[in-house]
Amino acid sequence: MIVDILRLFAILCIAFVVGKLISKIKLPSILGWLITGIVFGPYLVQIVSLEITEAVWYKIFVKVFECFAGVMIGREIVFKKIAQSGKQIVGITVIQALGTFLFVTLAFTITFLIAKIPVYLAFVFGGIALATAPAPALSIVNEYHTDGPVTKTLIPLAAIDDVIGVIVFFTTISIIGAVKGGQSASVLSTVGMILFPFVIGISFGVAIGFILRKIKNVIGCLSVFLIGLICCIAIGIIIDFFVFHTFTLNYLLIGMSYSAAVANLIDEHKLENMMKMYAPLLNISLIIVIVNLGMPLDYRLIAGAGVFTLIYILSRGIGKVGFAFLGGKITKADPRVTKWLGFTLLPHSGVSLVFTGIAVNTFSTIDPSLATIISGAIVAAAIINEIIAVILAKVAFKKAGEILPTPNNKDNIKKLTD
Repeated sequence: MIVDILRLFAILCIAFVVGKLISKIKLPSILGWLITGIVFGPYLVQIVSLEITEAVWYKIFVKVFECFAGVMIGREIVFKKIAQSGKQIVGITVIQALGTFLFVTLAFTITFLIAKIPVYLAFVFGGIALATAPAPALSIVNEYHTDGPVTKTLIPLAAIDDVIGVIVFFTTISIIGAVKGGQSASVLSTVGMILFPFVIGISFGVAIGFILRKIKNVIGCLSVFLIGLICCIAIGIIIDFFVFHTFTLNYLLIGMSYSAAVANLIDEHKLENMMKMYAPLLNISLIIVIVNLGMPLDYRLIAGAGVFTLIYILSRGIGKVGFAFLGGKITKADPRVTKWLGFTLLPHSGVSLVFTGIAVNTFSTIDPSLATIISGAIVAAAIINEIIAVILAKVAFKKAGEILPTPNNKDNIKKLTD
């Protein structure tokens, strides 16, 4: 195990260096982290093997830092700040999520009718496609300190989008599984996966928030904040082990809910000072989460990627960008949000791979050939899409004018304006 931990430490060090090198050529560091995960992970150089990524200690390690990364979302969800645009954000989220689901489903319905493949498979592709992985776009927000209407819309939207994704996907897969005789997720487990992260995060967040009101010292505040966060993680792991018997909960949402509860209970100045001290841990967390996103991506599937992969990438991209635009128009959002928000929603791999694994398990008992179509198309699309999506997300923030010249990114701004 010690050797395995050293291997993991090595790949994280490599990711940090590669990220710095990537940033020198005007690309986000996250792209370097993602590529490091793919190249040095289980399917190529194998510094970190498949056995390591499947080990319980590794999964717990990743979940811990997913929760730490989720703090970045929650700290921005201060209700008094988003009260005026709350309905607008929900409106855009629902329109782009359901619109993407329907558009991708339609594209694959036509494709499968031509290819004489069961049409119900199209709904699975639609369910997988609507999910968004918030970590990549949020890494760009963190690296370039983006600020503006697109950033302010994206952060709370990422949380709502995850919830809609879980509801639509599990409803779809449960209906298909029940009708076709495969394994289907129960309503109770689906509701639990949605509610548990919020219940855990908010419960501890409220308790810690009231405690933090009485503490003056910023180091003391951060210490108490971290203790509460670790308690959230511990409860999440216990529920995963004894209720779901696998790692099912979304720890990003746990961290988000916890920090959102705290952010709404303490003084803004105290929160800002605490988050400045938290920043190094957040940076480390984002590297670990993104490297882990790259680990399951088997580069060999790119060679076998065919028309289904192409249709998936194009239809999902059109759906996200097009329906985010439509949502912005209907809700009368800022023109920058209407025009550029969709491009920040293209990163996809983390959530999509979880959904893909569940779909493959379900279809393995219905029709193994359909399970092969799902796994091959989605994983190949995840590799290709993730690299392109990270670049497009950064371009969108730049075009929206939200990459600002702060002390932490003056060098990056100088490069962008050269």
